[in-house]
Amino acid sequence: MIIFLYGPDTYRSRQKIKEIIESYKKAHKSGLSLDFFDGQSFSFQDFKTQAQSMSMFKEKKLIVLKNSLANKSFKELFLKNGDPFLKSDDIFVFLEEGSLPAKDALAGFLKEKADKSQEFDLLSGAQLKNWIRKELGRSSAEAEPEAVEKLAREVGGDLWQMSNEISKLANFRNKEKITVKDVDLLVRPKVETDIFKTIDFIAKKDKRSAFLLVKKHLEKGDAALYIFSMINFQFRNLLVVKAKSQEGSSSSSEQFGIWAKELGMHPFVLRKAYYQAQNFSLEDLKKIYQKIFKVDLATKTGELSPEIALDIFIAQL
Repeated sequence: MIIFLYGPDTYRSRQKIKEIIESYKKAHKSGLSLDFFDGQSFSFQDFKTQAQSMSMFKEKKLIVLKNSLANKSFKELFLKNGDPFLKSDDIFVFLEEGSLPAKDALAGFLKEKADKSQEFDLLSGAQLKNWIRKELGRSSAEAEPEAVEKLAREVGGDLWQMSNEISKLANFRNKEKITVKDVDLLVRPKVETDIFKTIDFIAKKDKRSAFLLVKKHLEKGDAALYIFSMINFQFRNLLVVKAKSQEGSSSSSEQFGIWAKELGMHPFVLRKAYYQAQNFSLEDLKKIYQKIFKVDLATKTGELSPEIALDIFIAQL
C-alpha cells in the first residue's frame, strides 16, 4: 500500500504522518517494523532491503520516505522496480515537503498509482480562518471575529507559528474571549528571516551566534520542531540548488527561471538559496543534510526532544 502526502504546509502533513504512525503503533505494539528514509541519505537498495526483510513478529511494515524526489538515483530505480511495492500489504508513505517539481516522473507516478494521495497546500482565506477557529476550540478558547481576521492576516498560512500563537493567546486570556488588542500585544514577527541568518552563522562556523538566535526564538515560544523543520527545509533547498548549479549552466536570470520550473521552487526563493549555497561545498551540504536526517529521526522515534535535537545539530557542525 502506498500513501502519497505532499505540499508546502508541513504542519498538517507532519500531523498526518503522526496520525498514521500512532494508528500503526496501536496495531503493531513492538514498533520494530517502523522505519524512516530521508532525501539524499538513502539508496534504493537500502529501501528495498528494509522493505523485503522478514519481520520478527510477522508484523506489517510501515516505512516513511521523506523528500525522495530529491534523490535522483532512488527515483530512477523505483520507477523501474516499484511495481511489487504497489501490491504489498506493507505501508509505504511518501512525504514531500514543498511544492512538487514540474513534470517530475516519480511525483506523477505516485499521484496516479498511490492508494491514497493528499495535498497539503498553505491555507488562506476562509479555510485558514476556519482552521484557526477549530484550533481555538481545541484549546477551549474563543476569539472575536476581528481577532481571527488579524491572526490570519498577521501570521498567514504558517500553521507552526499559528498553533503557537493560539496556545499563547488561550493561556493569556484563560477562557475569556481573545481580542484584537491581545493579538497586537502577544503575536510576534515571523521566524523565516532569522532562519536565513542562522544558516549564515552555520556557514561561518559561528556556532555561538547560531545558538543565541535559536535560543531567542525558543524563549519567545517558537516550537523547536518548527525551527528544526525550517532549517531542514532550507538546507534541502540549498543542497538541491547547489547540485543543479554544478551541472554547468550559467546563473543568469533566465536560467534561474528555468531551474525554478524544474525544481518546483519560487524564483525568489531559488535565487536566495543559490547565493546562500555559495557558502558551502556540495560535499558539506550532503554531510549537513545527513546530520539533519539522523537528528530528525531521533526526534521522531522519541530518542531526543526537539530542543535537545536543535542543540546537538548545531554543536555537531
